[in-house]
Amino acid sequence: MVTDSAIKTVTLTIDNKSCIVPKGTTILKAAQSIGIDIPTLCYMKELVPDGSCRICVVEIEGGRKGGLVPSCAEHCAEGMVVYTRSQRVVEARKFILDLLLSDHTLECFSCARNGSCKLQEYCLEYGVERTSFRIGKRTPFGKGDTSNRFFEFRPDKCIMCRRCAHVCEKLQGRDVLSIAGRGFDTHISTCYDIARTDPTCESCGNCVSACPTGALSSYDQKRNYRSYEVASTQTTCPHCAVGCQFNLLTKNGKIVGVDPVDGPTNKGLLCVKGKYGSYKFVHSGDRLTTPLIKKDGKFEPATWEEALGLIVNKLTQIKKKEGADAIAGFSCSRSTNEDNYMFQKMMRAAVGTNNVDNCARV
Repeated sequence: MVTDSAIKTVTLTIDNKSCIVPKGTTILKAAQSIGIDIPTLCYMKELVPDGSCRICVVEIEGGRKGGLVPSCAEHCAEGMVVYTRSQRVVEARKFILDLLLSDHTLECFSCARNGSCKLQEYCLEYGVERTSFRIGKRTPFGKGDTSNRFFEFRPDKCIMCRRCAHVCEKLQGRDVLSIAGRGFDTHISTCYDIARTDPTCESCGNCVSACPTGALSSYDQKRNYRSYEVASTQTTCPHCAVGCQFNLLTKNGKIVGVDPVDGPTNKGLLCVKGKYGSYKFVHSGDRLTTPLIKKDGKFEPATWEEALGLIVNKLTQIKKKEGADAIAGFSCSRSTNEDNYMFQKMMRAAVGTNNVDNCARV
């Protein structure tokens, strides 16, 4: 006799498609594995399901609770028959969107997230243009918070998905954001309502990246571009050797922002330098774009061949006159681990000194 605990996989049907998944897999992940898209607002694949938004409801044939369950939190069972777009599911999602719009400022045209807002996307998909509710909470809790120098918070656009609070607490480990109040007074707040300029907040912007609406938005995006105007190129952050991955956003050939990527080292997170400081120096008027050599007390532009030739000649003279230990090398933490390895190898093997340091250490 085979016990239930010995079963390693379960077989179920989703939208008339057979699916075999490991035991313990949620319906949402099972559907994704066979190319079926289920809408989500609060779900974050890195964390335990929150199940608060309910937009991911699906219908289970003969299931409990009237058959409608949140797919992000419901595990697959042997022989389960699931419908992700039945009439009941579609009506339930429309009702959820109706409720969300009942307390959401509709100004999509001017919103920084226009074109990349999940709420906007689903309302268009399900044909929900405006709320049918005329009573209840219709005014936002508090005013917009612009105290942070990189991004703003608009509570009138918040749908209480809690993604910002979860990423801050459980992924970034800062505990700056939390849920406050009860009933109509429930809102996203900083702990003890401290200012967002408090040192506890690192301005990493991961809450902004996690927000599915325009409740949290970067000033750069609000002022300079919309998602449909930019080209996206995946690359590596230049600020340190960790190797965080992000998409570099360009508009008309100019870098305007970045979006984190689920890379092997950063898993969709960035620090404040990666999110807001990794690209602005490119267009800085103070940036050096050519080597400078001092001649007659003044720096003059030079070619790379001239600059490298001067360095070689000077180092050779110093080494010949004073010895290799009269030379020291100071490496850059913005370089990759491989480049820093080559630098210290050059100093030790070619120059002949162990005088090597790195600005990351200090």
